[in-house]
Amino acid sequence: MNSLQQNILLQRAKASVAASVAGAAFSETTTDDNELLAKCGCFVTLKNNDDLRGCIGQFTSDKPLINLITEMAGASSTRDSRFFANPITADELEQLEIEISVLSPLRKTDNPLSLRLGRDGIYIINGHNSGCFLPQVATETGWDAEQFLSYCCSHKAGLAPDAWKDRQTEVYLFDATVFSAKWTEIE
Repeated sequence: MNSLQQNILLQRAKASVAASVAGAAFSETTTDDNELLAKCGCFVTLKNNDDLRGCIGQFTSDKPLINLITEMAGASSTRDSRFFANPITADELEQLEIEISVLSPLRKTDNPLSLRLGRDGIYIINGHNSGCFLPQVATETGWDAEQFLSYCCSHKAGLAPDAWKDRQTEVYLFDATVFSAKWTEIE
């Protein structure tokens, strides 16, 4: 994905966040750019001075990436349940940074320790419990592979820390193209 395409997606995310925080609707768009029309998963993360303020996404999509980015950006700003008690306000918008992660398809692994720290994200499922970490979480935290897997199990999926070793637990890996910009830098 080139810098122009990334900028278009950041612009869409910014406009969607602003509209969602204001309680307004934001419509889907059309494009003839095949990469922006790709049907793949994405996550949109919002931060204020490196503090998480929202992160929502999905692994697959039946809609074009440009429209999924719009939807996930709006959801990140208003529907992340971790921030219901302290929602993003209009006064905060100019302090935000928007980070977009465009995902590759999930790849099931029988060897979770084969993950490439900083390059692979993880999605862990056992029964009705599931959780994920984007690839950049390993870099931001400095965790090793076992810590990355264990924290995902215990803090995101609600499982025992070593559940990733259980044969009934499914572990998936994925890559992400990650790019970001500060609110004031997105034109």
